[in-house]
Formats: sequence, structure tokens, C-alpha cells
Amino acid sequence: MAKIVIGIGTSHSPQLSIRAKDWDHLLKKDQTDPRLDYPALLQKAKPGLAAELTPEKFRERDEACLKAVKDLGDALQKANADIAVVFGDDQQEQFHDENMPMFAIYHGKSLPVVKDNKHRPSGWKDAERQGWAETAPEYETAQELANHLIRSLVDAEFDIARCNKLREEIGVGHAFSFLYRRVLPGSRLPMVPVMVNTYYPPNQPTPKRCYAFGQAVRKAVESWNSDKRVALIASGGLSHVVIDEEIDAMVIDGLKNKKPEVLFQLPRQKLRGGTSEILNWVALAGAMENRELKYFEYVTTYRSPAATGCGMGFAYWM
Repeated sequence: MAKIVIGIGTSHSPQLSIRAKDWDHLLKKDQTDPRLDYPALLQKAKPGLAAELTPEKFRERDEACLKAVKDLGDALQKANADIAVVFGDDQQEQFHDENMPMFAIYHGKSLPVVKDNKHRPSGWKDAERQGWAETAPEYETAQELANHLIRSLVDAEFDIARCNKLREEIGVGHAFSFLYRRVLPGSRLPMVPVMVNTYYPPNQPTPKRCYAFGQAVRKAVESWNSDKRVALIASGGLSHVVIDEEIDAMVIDGLKNKKPEVLFQLPRQKLRGGTSEILNWVALAGAMENRELKYFEYVTTYRSPAATGCGMGFAYWM
């Protein structure tokens, strides 16, 4: 039977691919982002943030994130996985309001990665692209495993959507391409994308449902009649675009101390936008509940006096 050899959780924030000297691109975005009320955020930001916003702090935290991403890549290489099953969110890259499944698995024959997505704004996005490794236009999938997962999860009473084509102009979503662009640059590790609707109400799964989903994915992988070595990966999070160290602390407590009940109590009203990607980690926690957490790094990358930035998380289980 197939064997799960490692579980990895990683943030995929654009800030990870933009060097500290260019974080001002993100500050400008934050100040003009229509989704944010930047003046209101300034008013309620915690005191003392000025000490977090020096060039020295920026470099220190940027270097910590770079090291953590490399540590994850090194661990994944050492695990010698044949396939990666990735829990990631789709930010309307494939699905829109006319069809927004709670859980979906891509089971196409190949995985397109578009190098230059023009559907997103330039400026900070251009700076992000400069931090990406070169990627191929297409990667292998593990179609047999994807089909097995779909069947097994249906048998486990999960209503799973499936798709075998991706939008040509977009390719696979950024939650998934991050594996090739940053975690394993130059790798051609086959992937099964598992898309979780963390972002868009009203049909976001609860933390408890995500945990159970991860448990079911683990059982499905381990029931696959194959000698393949499988890595499970959660992509995204932790809190952003406004850093919330309180919710990040809850996640870290639940993960480090194997407390699913803490993860189930994550306040759903705060699981919005990028912060909702924590749900991918909750799914991974369910899948890896019987494994040991070997590595965890948490870095707060504040980039403005309004507390914008990302609570970066990096972890692996063996």
C-alpha cells in the first residue's frame, strides 16, 4: 500500500517571494487596497509596531522566512516522495460563484503552470515574480491516486467535486504552483491538487469538517494499492493581510500539542481572506494526527504601522 512519508505546512504569501528591500511595494498595496480600510486599521493597530518596521527587522524576518522555506524543501527532498497531495485554496482561479465547491480534486492528466498570470495587478506582483524559480509549462499529476481519492472520499461520505481541466489562461492556482516556484525549485514532483473553499461564504467548511477531511484523505492514501511514497502539503496562512497573533497562537497550540479541540474552536468570523487558509493546515493536522511534529517556525512579517503583513508558518511532520 502507499505510504505517507511526510506532512508539510507552509505559508505561500507573496511577501515570501519579495525581498525585504522591496516590501514597500506591499505597503503601497495595503494603503490603496479597496478590501482594506487602511486608516481604520491604523487607528486600532496595537502600540509599539514602530519597533517592528525597521530595515534591520525586515531583513531579519526575511532571512528567517527564506531559511524556513529551504528547510521545508530539504526535508521534502530527504523524504524521497514520489507524489505530493496538496491542500490549497482556490481564489477564483478555477471556480467562481456560479460553481464554488467546498472540496474539489483535480484529476486531469497533466498540471499546467502559467508563468505570468496577467489577471493580477503589477507592481508588487512583478516584485513577487522575481522571487520565483523558473517553472515548466506543464507537470505530471498522479491521476490514478486522484481518482482513488475521489472514490474513497465519496465512500467516506464526503461530497467531492472533481475537474479534469483547468482554465488555460490561469493554470493551476498559486497555492499549488508555490511548490515548484519556491519549496522545490527545479523539481518535477507529480501533484494531486485538493482544492478547499476556505475563502468564499456561505459554504466554507468548518475547522472540524476540515480535520475530518484530512483524516479521510490519510486513510484513502494509505488504502491505495501502490508502493508510492506520498507527501501531504498544506499551502497558505497563517493570519493575513492583517496579522492576528492571537489566532495564530491558537493554531500553533493546536498543532504542537495535538489539541484538535482547540483547532475546532478557531473563530470562524476571523477565518476570512488569507487567514482562512489556516483551514488547509487543519486538514493536514487531521491527516498527520498520528505523526510527530518535527519542525515548526513562526515569523511575523509586519510591514506597516497598520499591522499588515503575514503570520508565516512553516512545519513538517514525519
